[in-house]
Amino acid sequence: MLMKVIHIDMDAFFANVELRDNPELRGKPIAVGHDAERGVVSTASYEARRFGVHSAQSIQVAKRLCPQLIIVEPHFQKYKEVSAQLHEIFHDYTDLIEPISLDEAFLDVTENKKGIELGVDIAREIKQRIREATGLTASAGVSYCKFLAKIASDWRKPDGLTVIHPDRALDFIAQLKIEKIWGVGQKTAEKMHRMGIFTGLDLRNMSLSRLTQEFGKMGQVFYDFSRGIDNRPVISEWERKSVSACYQRMGAEECQL
Repeated sequence: MLMKVIHIDMDAFFANVELRDNPELRGKPIAVGHDAERGVVSTASYEARRFGVHSAQSIQVAKRLCPQLIIVEPHFQKYKEVSAQLHEIFHDYTDLIEPISLDEAFLDVTENKKGIELGVDIAREIKQRIREATGLTASAGVSYCKFLAKIASDWRKPDGLTVIHPDRALDFIAQLKIEKIWGVGQKTAEKMHRMGIFTGLDLRNMSLSRLTQEFGKMGQVFYDFSRGIDNRPVISEWERKSVSACYQRMGAEECQL
């Protein structure tokens, strides 16, 4: 039986919490971060993103891109409290929850507590409950594996809900830009472009031997992903403690791969 995986990703989480709690900022471009010479943007509102402001960007660069940008100091304790609310909701459906960050998690709902047959119905219900409990929006992706659920959650942001059915997975992957493939960063994408790989279909047309020659162990991962294969289980919070050092050292995405 195929898994039913949901990926929940809060929309512009830190920024939207600040906008919720400071209504006078709504509709204005804001960035959450410390306004200093070496400050970095944690999260930008969608209004700010239209100017090219994004997370991990220098605050100084962000202000040059958007002179009217409002810098808001982060309130991490508040974000943690909201994250705890999210997980209370998740646990009403399943205990197989893999947190990626405060605002992002995978849920395995194959065997869910409410006996709901369709993953999309669970995702829709969770999104509604998040809005009611926190006043915030989340985007959700639903598929049979983590790779596709993750991509799906980002497909119609903000407040999106996308399902990638197994029967449509290969066609969906074929038209993906290679930069959308999980695990392909900027340098890897540049290398793939030099190899003539620009889409998921281009990647699928590469042999396993060529991919492993160029990318080592990740070659097998890319080979599988291009074919819609991802057998990684959702690792629950309790199991995850044993790999927490890996997350701290490498970052969640790289560690999982």
